[in-house]
Amino acid sequence: MALNKKENHHHLLLHSNSGSESNSSPSSPSCSPRRRPSSPSAPPPHYNNRTRRRFDLRKPQNRISSSFMVLIRNLRFLLVLPLLYISVFCIYLGNFADIVNQSPLPGSIYRSPEIFIKLLPQIQSDNASSLQLSSVWKYDPGLKSQKACADTSIVQHSGLSDSRGYLIVDANGGLNQQRSSICNAVAVAGILNAVLVIPRFEFHNIWQDSSDFGDIYDTDHFISTLESHVTVIRELPKVLMEQYDYNISNILNIRVKAWAPVSYYLGEVQSILHEKGVIRIAPFANRLAMEIPPNFQYLRCLTNYKALKFADPISAVAKQLVRRMIEKSTKTGGKYVAVHLRFEEDMVAFSCCVYDGGETEKMEMEAAREKGWRDKFRRKTYIIRPGQNRINGKCPMTPLEVGMMLRGMGFGNNTSIYLASGKIYQAERNLAPLLQMFPLLQTKESLATLDELAPFEGYASRLAALDYTVCLYSEVFVTSQGGNFPHFLMGHRRFLYGHAKTIKPDKSKLVLLLQNTSISWNTFKGQMEAMLAKSNREGKMLLKTRMGSRRTSVYAYPSEECMCVEGSSYSTPG
Repeated sequence: MALNKKENHHHLLLHSNSGSESNSSPSSPSCSPRRRPSSPSAPPPHYNNRTRRRFDLRKPQNRISSSFMVLIRNLRFLLVLPLLYISVFCIYLGNFADIVNQSPLPGSIYRSPEIFIKLLPQIQSDNASSLQLSSVWKYDPGLKSQKACADTSIVQHSGLSDSRGYLIVDANGGLNQQRSSICNAVAVAGILNAVLVIPRFEFHNIWQDSSDFGDIYDTDHFISTLESHVTVIRELPKVLMEQYDYNISNILNIRVKAWAPVSYYLGEVQSILHEKGVIRIAPFANRLAMEIPPNFQYLRCLTNYKALKFADPISAVAKQLVRRMIEKSTKTGGKYVAVHLRFEEDMVAFSCCVYDGGETEKMEMEAAREKGWRDKFRRKTYIIRPGQNRINGKCPMTPLEVGMMLRGMGFGNNTSIYLASGKIYQAERNLAPLLQMFPLLQTKESLATLDELAPFEGYASRLAALDYTVCLYSEVFVTSQGGNFPHFLMGHRRFLYGHAKTIKPDKSKLVLLLQNTSISWNTFKGQMEAMLAKSNREGKMLLKTRMGSRRTSVYAYPSEECMCVEGSSYSTPG
């Protein structure tokens, strides 16, 4: 409103000035009309004598009259302005009252606990599974048909003599965002014909993991698998390190735009690499377009499915967890369901969704947002809409909601569930309903001994690697929230088995059902069975892309070039 007052004041000044100029112009000597010889047949060109005398501002009474008229005009605007302000304010109050009194939009309120309590007797009496877990998805070898392989000879070279410099990247994020960075770094090294230094991992205050590449992946296997395509070294030669005072931070860091095409690297980055001999790109997540030439796409696939093998300490414990999970799934023929649950405190806080924790939850979430992202959520430009987030399917599913969905789809209480997750927010309270529906629930903490998990405590990425492996070999994988973890798993399972074997909930539909307090169990179950059938159909679909048209993740939907990679670094646990 201050701005409007300023604009109106400016308008009044302009109006007053223009009025003064128009009224005073006849009296100005420089602007006075010149006298012309009068013609006996023509009247005076401008004013007759009476008019001139009447409006001569040089006379005191005329000046007073003109000033009074200007004052009246100004007072008119000054009177209208408050009335306009009051009108706008009343309209705003009316709209605000409408918003306050408006009923919540369908699906915007978390009422799942209320629905669960109402339907629990029917859920408990419906213990028999309506489907056999081993038949949820049958293996179809036709879905994993081999396509013509890319010509990878273009990116093959031997020795450092052919290289044009050294590439250093800083992989940021959690386990699978780092994985994406590594795959992209190998592809970029191929594009630039550069020697790749083993990627560095950036420490983040959310993941709190100081692991190096070798703590998570088998470095020797990584280097040897890629040696005929891209040269990879553990660290820069000492000669170069001396030039930069043994400090990587002194090396030129190129800020590459997100999803940069190959032409950008060849046109902008390559010349700098040739000039400097070594460059650094940090951060490096999502710095390469999805659509790249087949020979470089192949490098991504080779890295993801063959070169990246978890380090022995991780692999050994992960295989133990898979074996124990199979042993505990005797009622379902050794088959189990893996659920990736994103209901950790930081995820709930980042989503800005509201659940049923009241004022305590609100305070905890505000503290978590402040700790992880500082003032990001307090900026005036950031609008928090919990209800709209829920309607749009952006709220993490609670353990209760996951359990109701799976029971509705036909998974009985004798189904073995592996829960892949970090530390669940308010775990004791939130996990209780899920355990009521699936008493055979397991986690890495329940499957492993304290001694086995001790080396991984405090390292979020190493713990996530254990979850990744157990999920990889499950009969069914359930993703409750998007992100890199489910994308990589979906793609890896497609690569291994030929289809997704994944349940992706329609969360926008689910929130509508879980706010309907009058819904019956049979109605809810029918909707969930239809959702499972949809996941089944979509899981078997093969993504068809034309050259230059890929917009989806190559890691979630392996391309034809990925199918050229023979075998995988993962073998079925024996």
